[in-house]
Amino acid sequence: MIPGSFSYHRPASLADAVKLLSDLGEDARPLAGGHSLVPMMKLRLASPAHLVDLHGIAGLKGIRRDGNNLVIGAMTTQHDLLASEEVARSVPILHEAALLIADPQVRYRGTIGGNVANGDPGNDMPALMMTLDATYRLEGPGGAREVKAVDFYQGAYFTALEPGEILTAVSVSVPAAGHGYAYEKLKRKVGDYATAAAAVVLTMAGGKVASCAIGLTNVHETPLLAADAAKAVIGTSFDAAALKNAAAAAQAIMSPAADARGPVEYRKHVGGIMVTRALQRAASRAR
Repeated sequence: MIPGSFSYHRPASLADAVKLLSDLGEDARPLAGGHSLVPMMKLRLASPAHLVDLHGIAGLKGIRRDGNNLVIGAMTTQHDLLASEEVARSVPILHEAALLIADPQVRYRGTIGGNVANGDPGNDMPALMMTLDATYRLEGPGGAREVKAVDFYQGAYFTALEPGEILTAVSVSVPAAGHGYAYEKLKRKVGDYATAAAAVVLTMAGGKVASCAIGLTNVHETPLLAADAAKAVIGTSFDAAALKNAAAAAQAIMSPAADARGPVEYRKHVGGIMVTRALQRAASRAR
């Protein structure tokens, strides 16, 4: 449970961090909250020769409104999200999901950038970012570029990040006023990854669903955007048949691993339940 030896770097600017990661190559890893990387190092599943600590870069922290987007610096912690009045007012599902991540000790240290960037299918924020049509800003030796969350995740722990690149900010589309939202998560105990979880953001008009987006957590090797499940409820008034069809469409794209959280069929079954619950709760909040 003791990591191997490594060199520690704490750059003061983003340019310095990018240069370090570029110069040091595959032997270096960026350090954000550390809740994924440090345990892997302790188990010797990861042995980077260099750690590049991003905590000294002030420009990677903070939350600001930019038109119809909420821009969140990558080193903003989950606790910062919970403390933000702007988040609570503009994108309250971020607040709801952050509150379900691990425990207060983890949330004080864990960052939104670290949560979305490492490609862990069990992390809560990636599927939520897909649901919110988020965009990630990536900066590296070749400059800056933006990648949609739906295009970022390519496999378990495999993302669109190129060597030397750092995810520096998350830009979230602010849902329409009066929208409904819910993040439903089933977990074995406090602090655990989800057995299955679902995020829903929707709007209602005339008693029917006008728009809907559904994201799924930890039921595949990547987070999922359940487009067909969302289509199943659009134009409906949430009758039993529409909810059943949505759950079935979501389950059709699930491919969870059989692990200590349960066998495949169980995890797909509870995944459908999470979708149904999230849809019902989101609809109850829409106005």
